[in-house]
Amino acid sequence: MSSENSSADDVQRVWDVVVVGAGPAGASAAYAAAVAGRRVLLLEKAELPRYKTCGGGIIGPSRDSLPPGFELPLRDRVHAVTFSNNGRFTRTRRSRQMLFGLINRPDFDQQLVEHAQKAGAELRTGVTVQRVEQHGSAVPDRRTVAVVLQGGETLLARAVVGADGSASRIGAHVGVKLDQVDLGLEAEIPVPETVAEDWKGRVLIDWGPMPGSYGWVFPKGDTLTVGVISARGEGAATKRYLEEFIGRLGLAGFEPSVSSGHLTRCRADDSPLSRGRVLVCGDAAGLLEPWTREGISFALRSGRLAGEWAVRIAEAHDAVDARRQALNYAFAIKAGLGVEMSVGKRMLTVFERRPGLFHAVLTGFRPAWNAFKEITQGSTSLGELVRTHPMAHRALIALDRRPVSGATAGPVGDEGAEVTS
Repeated sequence: MSSENSSADDVQRVWDVVVVGAGPAGASAAYAAAVAGRRVLLLEKAELPRYKTCGGGIIGPSRDSLPPGFELPLRDRVHAVTFSNNGRFTRTRRSRQMLFGLINRPDFDQQLVEHAQKAGAELRTGVTVQRVEQHGSAVPDRRTVAVVLQGGETLLARAVVGADGSASRIGAHVGVKLDQVDLGLEAEIPVPETVAEDWKGRVLIDWGPMPGSYGWVFPKGDTLTVGVISARGEGAATKRYLEEFIGRLGLAGFEPSVSSGHLTRCRADDSPLSRGRVLVCGDAAGLLEPWTREGISFALRSGRLAGEWAVRIAEAHDAVDARRQALNYAFAIKAGLGVEMSVGKRMLTVFERRPGLFHAVLTGFRPAWNAFKEITQGSTSLGELVRTHPMAHRALIALDRRPVSGATAGPVGDEGAEVTS
């Protein structure tokens, strides 16, 4: 940007990029735009640090998307996974290398925001965005977006990134369409040292009683994060599953420090990712893995791309150029994260129909466990796996087509047996 334009913008207080929402997606977008030398404002309605319902698993793709020099505030390093099918047919698998790390979201999100600030982004907390306007009296020219705050204050930007979560107002402006909505319930349970020691380095994943549901236990020092997720509309059954899950684990006697719920929302294939000079990323765009509902890596990766393309949109001198850059952003998202989502959607369909077979394959078939390890460690992705491994591709097609039968309701083996590899 020329110095002449800069001085004009200073008078009008026009930001190059305004990012709405300071979660992993927003902080990543703000960092990417600030590193490019642009004037960036990051807005957050809460005061930081703030709690977020989230398991807090950091898989390889998340780790690879962090800013240079970022030190993960890990609460534990996972080397073992115990799988169960609604409390039965327990199997534990181990890995010499760390599978993934566990973090507390308040610490992690705060640290990401600090990296964006160090890169030059300015942070404002305790502000709620009511709406964005790209036409009308609040907008001085066609290169500007007005961000209207609760209380009436208006901020001006050359580009806006919406990263304001799954109930996004910016997403509504863009016209985001959702294909899948799930309810996650979670409890943070402080436990005695003897209990914490038993869980150290090991997580539990339990395939649940409702189609597509599952539960998890993630150890974080003296606290266990215990949660379940299932399709929205099964609220009472989901709550019952969590209560029974906690009871089955022998944790019902411990008082949770936090109990919370959260809706996760997956975008439809034809859902827009932009409108004019406004982009959406992370949960605001409905970007997450449909089967596991893993969202942190999708937030970090889409946030970085949104920040990079917001810089290009900010530099666009007309609507045609801005549109071109927005389409390039959409292409980048769909070529990477979109492929992973489409495979995840197929995986969810298979899992909903045949959880027992899914459990048997993952715990009893070494290539399946190896694939799980490679995905969590970041050496491959779901999309890459299906594209490059003919066996995985053929297996997914076969499972897609195979009718459900009672014979595969549960895996072969003794209930409660534990196998370690």
